[in-house]
Amino acid sequence: MKNTRKLIYTAMMTAIIAACSWISIPAVVPFTLQTFAVFCALGLLGWSWGALSVSVYILLGAFGLPVFSGFVGGVGHLVGPTAGYIWGFLLAAVIYGVVKKLLGKAKFADFIALTAGLIGCYTFGTLWFVHVYTGDMDYLKALSLCVFPFIIPDLIKMFIACKLVDRIKPHIFS
Repeated sequence: MKNTRKLIYTAMMTAIIAACSWISIPAVVPFTLQTFAVFCALGLLGWSWGALSVSVYILLGAFGLPVFSGFVGGVGHLVGPTAGYIWGFLLAAVIYGVVKKLLGKAKFADFIALTAGLIGCYTFGTLWFVHVYTGDMDYLKALSLCVFPFIIPDLIKMFIACKLVDRIKPHIFS
């Protein structure tokens, strides 16, 4: 029964990630609430079920369902210049799991683990962007386009996600 409940919550978080990716401000890397939903999925479900939620989201997009920013889908969006940030969510889940395990129940364990995961996502996404981008771009310019504008908003989203998870988690897994 416990796995059934987790599977249902995983499916719900997949839908929430998709819905949050549609709330978008277009840019080189679109500003969305997708990272907020991924933070919530990891905090509520843990790294393995959270990673499953992200994986299902990516698969739905690969099959053409319009789950990505801009209400689009298809494999082309998983190989384009900004696709590394989508794939980076899986790396973020693994890093979150490792750091969370190291920190245990420490006071700010979730926030620190999510921050480490976000850094992994930023790193993977930026490396991908630089190597797939067809123009002449160095890493500093890529960071200024793809990471620096998102740091403060992502930290705010992470803080809100941690607070929300702290309030919700005891009620859904009791």
